[in-house]
This record gives sequence, structure tokens and C-alpha cells, in this order.
Amino acid sequence: MRQGEIWELYLSPIKGSEQGGRRPAVIISGNLLNLHLQVVIVCPLTTKIKNYKGNVILEPDAENGLIDRSEILVFHVRSVSKERLKNKMGSITAKQLQEIKQTLDDILRY
Repeated sequence: MRQGEIWELYLSPIKGSEQGGRRPAVIISGNLLNLHLQVVIVCPLTTKIKNYKGNVILEPDAENGLIDRSEILVFHVRSVSKERLKNKMGSITAKQLQEIKQTLDDILRY
């Protein structure tokens, strides 16, 4: 499991307004953490596009393995057990990963 990869993630059970169910998620934690810990930090994706400021919109292609246009929900960032990740789907570009990092920086700064 490496930074920038998209995996099928199982998030249930949930509480409140958390994202739940089976959905793609992009791994944003660094590769050193990914190698040594039993958790990864992810941002879930949704096909219900809201165009929230700072969220990256992904068009389906061979690289990301998505079937539908999806929005990366950066503000729903969370740490999950690797056991919740079932199938690698694809990956995002370095530019898209940088956009996620910039949005996280904005969220944490303001």
C-alpha cells in the first residue's frame, strides 16, 4: 500500500455524518508509515459531486481504475486499519496528490 493509490474501502459501521459503506479511498499517508504501521491515512471518494472547495474531482481513466466521476472528500480524512482495504483499484497523479496536500494545509491552517 503506497501513497496515492486508490483502494476499495469498507467503512461500516459509522457514526453520525461519517462516510460509510464500500467506496474507493485514496491513501495519503507517507510510504514509511504505510510500510511499518497497520493503519493508513485515507480520504474517501464519492460519486455525489458537490464541488467542495479544495476537493479534487477525478474523471475515470485506466490509471485510477474508477468507473464513475468521483470527488475526493479531503475533509473526511481518517486513519483506518489496513484490514478495511480490500482491492487496489489504481492511483492518482502526483499533481492530484499535491492538490490534496494543499487542501489539508488550508484546512489545518484556517
